[in-house]
Amino acid sequence: MSRAKGFPDHGELVVCTVTSVKNFGAFVTLDEYDGKEGFVHVRDVATGWVKYIRDFIREGQKIVCKVLGVDSSKGHIDLSLKSVNDHQKREKIQQWKNENKAEKLVEIIAERMSISVDDAYDVFAKNLLEVYETLYGAFESAVAYPDEFTEEFFGEWTGTFIEVAKENVTPPFVEIDSILEMTSSAPNGVELIKKALAAGLKAADGESAVITAIGSPRYRVTVTASEYKDAEEIMKRVTAKAMSEFTAMGGAVTLKRESK
Repeated sequence: MSRAKGFPDHGELVVCTVTSVKNFGAFVTLDEYDGKEGFVHVRDVATGWVKYIRDFIREGQKIVCKVLGVDSSKGHIDLSLKSVNDHQKREKIQQWKNENKAEKLVEIIAERMSISVDDAYDVFAKNLLEVYETLYGAFESAVAYPDEFTEEFFGEWTGTFIEVAKENVTPPFVEIDSILEMTSSAPNGVELIKKALAAGLKAADGESAVITAIGSPRYRVTVTASEYKDAEEIMKRVTAKAMSEFTAMGGAVTLKRESK
């Protein structure tokens, strides 16, 4: 159960559980906001005319809605189901699952430190939420950049936090591809290609870069990094070096990007 309190913001996406469906709309509870009740009017259930509301929404269903309005004095939260597309729904559900997992990890840390979960939030979790916005983001950062994490945060809890993070969280990464088309009329053209590609890999400077042959004259360059901008920078270094080396040896090369 999420520890989020208060009310959601206008325009925010929220995970809800449908509790009651009527002809005029559906009542839901907001999973991330202490079970507060919200309402989805039939006009906000789906685009177009809704003849049978239960064709689109049913009791017990887990849905993602957009907050249309909040009246905290009356406790009213108006929601829209139709305003959330499939991509937004998938992302929000994954984020919600990640945050639930992160809260369980905080419980594990509290147990290992022999403190209460409330104390764990007071000691470190509340501060991490202010910095990362999500607890799961803090766990990902601790796995991907443990040295930087301990430089920014101090306390007896950091060692246990990183330990639990490494045991349970896979560091985030992005992967991008490019295709190098390399041709040479030289009798030792294959060796020249190998030499140029090796120079390209060396330019990765220890970062994750792989080059594989996908059928002459095409070679795939795959770069993996924790952030997209870092992957792009590595890709730029690798392909630029390989291309410059090969053209200097009289070869012809073109670069094509692949999209995931």
